[in-house]
Amino acid sequence: MSEAEHERIVAELTDRWPEHRVAPSLERIRALCDLLADPQNTAPVVQITGTNGKGSTAILVDALVRAAGLRTGRFTSPHLMDLTERICVDGEPLSHERFDETWDDIRALVDLVDERAPGGVPMTFFEVMTGLAFAAFADAPVDAMVLEVGMGGTWDATNVADARVAVLAPIDLDHMQYLGDTVEAIATEKAGIIKSGSVAVVAGQRPEAAAVIAARCAALGAELVVEGDDFGLLARQVAAGGQVIRILAGAGPVDDLFLPLHGEHMAHNAALAVAAVEALLGRALSSETIQAGFDSVVAPARLEVMRAHPTVVLDTAHNPHGVAATLAAVEEAFGFEPLIGVMAIMADKDATGVLELLEQHIATLVVTEVAHHPRALSGDDLYDLACDVFGAERVELAADSDAAVALAMDLAARAGDRAGVLVVGSVALAGQVRAAFSAARA
Repeated sequence: MSEAEHERIVAELTDRWPEHRVAPSLERIRALCDLLADPQNTAPVVQITGTNGKGSTAILVDALVRAAGLRTGRFTSPHLMDLTERICVDGEPLSHERFDETWDDIRALVDLVDERAPGGVPMTFFEVMTGLAFAAFADAPVDAMVLEVGMGGTWDATNVADARVAVLAPIDLDHMQYLGDTVEAIATEKAGIIKSGSVAVVAGQRPEAAAVIAARCAALGAELVVEGDDFGLLARQVAAGGQVIRILAGAGPVDDLFLPLHGEHMAHNAALAVAAVEALLGRALSSETIQAGFDSVVAPARLEVMRAHPTVVLDTAHNPHGVAATLAAVEEAFGFEPLIGVMAIMADKDATGVLELLEQHIATLVVTEVAHHPRALSGDDLYDLACDVFGAERVELAADSDAAVALAMDLAARAGDRAGVLVVGSVALAGQVRAAFSAARA
């Protein structure tokens, strides 16, 4: 197929009910999977939810499973630059050609589900993408599926699969308009991925979330594997290009593992991923396998250095919990003085909470808005909020992400060799900035 046809397919898919809106039912995705002969059951599943860290944990789990000799299918969201990034086989996104062929294979069945419209709503964009992923994984075929929940858990389309391993990354307040306005309510929704007889591998949680998860496991007879008791991060030391960590795994402590990612939160994600893969395989991983997995990790826009002189660091953090972890990691790994920020954010996020955290670390903040995005907070509105928190003398407004990054780099260049730039606040912003740097290098 031509590239023009691929772009037409992408436009057709993204024109469906948007993924940031919840249509709480598994009827549509279950109907499609029934028509596809249940591809979600063709390989064991590791399913990952949480407020922050689930995407990074999915990348780590994928790498470790491949290092153990198995073929993987990984489904994540959202994408940064290309829709096909969401569906990876053996660590690589589907080619445009294979993506389009898979869509052609399932298009008529999606149309059939749409005609019947279970729940009165045609299949949503996210549901169709989930079905596409299952079809691609069954066709490959893969030995294991790694599924990142889109939002929540119980009603997420990925939950049509009965995961052998349910992974719960740290849970905090986010998507409250859909998931509830307390940690307990959000944890209840996310704990819905835990199924009878499965293994729940649980990161360190706030007490109210931990209680909800433990109760769900007890009710269903699921095995509970908890950070701190059963696995965890024992020690870490900053190193060039990442960090050296010591973790508690199934066979005991594992020393001197180099992780090519920055930040304590990433070290915890790595320990969580090892525990998840050991639960999937039913055995401990050797230190050699763990290191081989870590060596193959590529995590775009997770404290990714896009250029030097001045250094520009790109991250997807978009809520206070994630931004706090990112700021701590930037200070530890880079020690910029001063730090110049670039921020855009969605209107449904806690912009003020993010700004209050940034104010403690950032000398000057350049605000903008995510282009061509229906949920984007306008640059003018973000500027007003930022001035309230930072003071107008520390805030600049730019028309778009290109202008914002250019201004931030100029400010950093004039501030001296130790200055740096952090781009943060939105996955969509990270994707646009990353695409611009990639195009400039091409």
